[in-house]
Amino acid sequence: MLMIGNKQPVTTTLVGMNVAVFAVMALTGISPTAPSSVQLLKWGANWGPLSLSAEPWRMLASNYIHGGIIHIALNMWCLWNLGFLAERVFDPWTYVLTYTFCGLAGSLASLWWHPMAVGVGASGAIFGLAGALIAALYLGHLPISKQAIQGTLKSLLTFAGYNLFFGAVAQGIDNSAHIGGLLAGLALGAVLAKHLTAAPEIRDGWRRGVFVAAAVVLLVAFTLVKHVSGNVAPR
Repeated sequence: MLMIGNKQPVTTTLVGMNVAVFAVMALTGISPTAPSSVQLLKWGANWGPLSLSAEPWRMLASNYIHGGIIHIALNMWCLWNLGFLAERVFDPWTYVLTYTFCGLAGSLASLWWHPMAVGVGASGAIFGLAGALIAALYLGHLPISKQAIQGTLKSLLTFAGYNLFFGAVAQGIDNSAHIGGLLAGLALGAVLAKHLTAAPEIRDGWRRGVFVAAAVVLLVAFTLVKHVSGNVAPR
């Protein structure tokens, strides 16, 4: 369902949660500019030896932890702008579930690519949201003019392309999480697109089925990553 109006309750909540976590971290003595890996791990950062063994919750928690004021500022700026569009294309549950699943997919991709790296940040979820919007706008039958869709798609593709390129050439950026989130978002957006403007009972039933299937795929992928990374995750 296409939403109208200027309210962004989901986006405001997500941004607020990220900012609140960052503020509490800073108030408890964590450096607001350059927190150490040890400090980030205490708060739930993603790290193979823990995430792939007894603490898989880190794959989700790490999405709400950031490595400094610049990191969170850039991520929240991107989330705010993408969220403005997402709240008009997706219903609230689709938005929240897509964001969450893409964040988990990004964390899992990071664990697969470099399990010994400490990972934090919302960028996997944000890239996933961009991917879902790209697929939904391209494949869905939304009540938006063709010109507006084309312009928005161009902006989304530019956002994804530029940031993936920047992540490939800059140090300290986890591009594996970006790619994992983006691919998950593209897949979810593609299967959700057809029913975005359907009657609520049809749309809601389809959404439930899609995310149950997504949860199964994510669980299987986690098991496979844990298996291939057995040298860092005790079994």
